[in-house]
Amino acid sequence: MNKWPIRWDLLFRYRMIEVIALWEGRLTTNHLIKSFGIGRQQASKDINTYLAEIAPDNLVYDKQLKGYKPSDSFAPKLTSGHADEYLHILSRSEDMTVTFNELDMGFENTTMVRPVTRNITPEVLRPLVQAIREKKRVDLSYTSLKNGEEVERIISPHTLVCTPLRWHVRAYCEHSEDYRDFVLSRIRGVPALETKKIKGKEQDELWNTHLSIKLIPDSRLTEAQAKVIAHDYGMDKGTLTISTNAALVRYVLDTYNIDINVLNSNPKGQQIILGNFEELRPYLIF
Repeated sequence: MNKWPIRWDLLFRYRMIEVIALWEGRLTTNHLIKSFGIGRQQASKDINTYLAEIAPDNLVYDKQLKGYKPSDSFAPKLTSGHADEYLHILSRSEDMTVTFNELDMGFENTTMVRPVTRNITPEVLRPLVQAIREKKRVDLSYTSLKNGEEVERIISPHTLVCTPLRWHVRAYCEHSEDYRDFVLSRIRGVPALETKKIKGKEQDELWNTHLSIKLIPDSRLTEAQAKVIAHDYGMDKGTLTISTNAALVRYVLDTYNIDINVLNSNPKGQQIILGNFEELRPYLIF
């Protein structure tokens, strides 16, 4: 096994430097301190070492920002430059495939089928993250799947949401006068920050409606088959209970490939179904 030229703990921190600088547009020692539990002196040393030994031209210090920003010639050296690297950090994902990508751990007999990352740019993501943190409104252009037309919307975003198939931002939409999900890859141009937001997470009724999804083996399976499926999913007394909120119910069901409108003709193909459909019905029809 070839030795990795950089210690793993340092490699993680250097990758964090690249990811934060690229996708947030501002890097400070606090990012490393809070993420890795290191001291300010060590964090400062890491940034300086990254600039001296890894990528001398990637970062420039901005006195106004009181931190480092990516240079015009920024080019990732230790990361891929894909949005999923940053979005996984935001979601505090325990899926370490992004972090360990390209590390030779001496075991090659494994692989993973990962979904294609949708087209998301730093120019779109940076203002959304800033708006959420600073509780501001955002003026953006959005392309709806309904008719393919580009429309202007002013939103008050409160949460970035990761699903296996896409990333979206949950926000109050002034045009709809309600909360909506905006797919990041359908935002056009560069969102513009506005004044303080009108409504936040606290007023999002669906987001604050906590509930449980109960998944059970398909009732058409034999008893023996149902026991196999229950074991597969780690069910407790034949039920897998997933805590979520009303705004995310559809996405959780999509994760488990459950279509409430279609019953697979083959129960072995369906395998699991929604056990508390009637309870969740109000949140399944949009």
